[in-house]
Amino acid sequence: MSCLEVLAAGPLSTIQDLGRPGLAEIGVGPSGAADGGAFRLANRLVGNDEGAAAIEVTLGGLAVRASRDLTAAVTGAPCPITVDGRGAAVNSVLRIPSGVELRMGTPGRGLRSYLAVRGGIAVPPVLGSRATDVLAGLGPDPLAPGMVLPVGPPPDRFPLVDLAPVAAYPADEIVLRVEPGPRHDWFADNALTALVSRPYEVTSDSNRIGMRLAGPALERSRTEELPSEGMVAGALQVPPSARPTLFLADHPVTGGYPVIAVVTAADVAKAAQARPGQRVRFRFKTGRIR
Repeated sequence: MSCLEVLAAGPLSTIQDLGRPGLAEIGVGPSGAADGGAFRLANRLVGNDEGAAAIEVTLGGLAVRASRDLTAAVTGAPCPITVDGRGAAVNSVLRIPSGVELRMGTPGRGLRSYLAVRGGIAVPPVLGSRATDVLAGLGPDPLAPGMVLPVGPPPDRFPLVDLAPVAAYPADEIVLRVEPGPRHDWFADNALTALVSRPYEVTSDSNRIGMRLAGPALERSRTEELPSEGMVAGALQVPPSARPTLFLADHPVTGGYPVIAVVTAADVAKAAQARPGQRVRFRFKTGRIR
């Protein structure tokens, strides 16, 4: 069987697919690739099914060695790539001969890159998915040097393109569209205006579960306790600090703080590429406050 040997894993590299949707009733969140668009593109480039398991790499640093000739692609946050010591391009089809190393450096923009190999990463699924959920501790362990990852048999269809044009990632400010959340009426009259008035900064206290934001305070008008209720990716939950937390792929299935707004599903992937220290600005999808 073909496999990849992990030589270095960087700050955090995990196996991901499209997650475990529909299991919230048993307390299991969806998890899956934080940037679904970049993940799907990597699989399309190598001819996989769009949900085939791949590697999500946070801030680069991954190095792997192929046991047999493999076809691969790297998408998402654009990072320096070498195959057998020679430079290679992101968003393109890469050939990794047997015994050769592929290395990924630190991206200049964005946060998460994806390495897909033709055939997919064939680790055993847990509850129907190969995704690593860092909050619940489900799925395969985060990658570490010495791990050997099996690669599944190649699909019948062949890659149709060898390069995909992708727009550059923003270097400074990311704009995220939001809709008022289910508990926006728990906040002061000017809270929604404050949310979109000035940018927030992504703090270092951020991960696949969510990102804590520093910026304008969102003061509550109601002080009673809120019973725990369901949460979704993109929810902007506001704890007593009055600064929002934006939930990402491994978010909890329930939460007890009010949600003032929700980032649109299409923009959650953009949020997943925001780096600590980068600014995010919220804009209402409808252009007005309801």
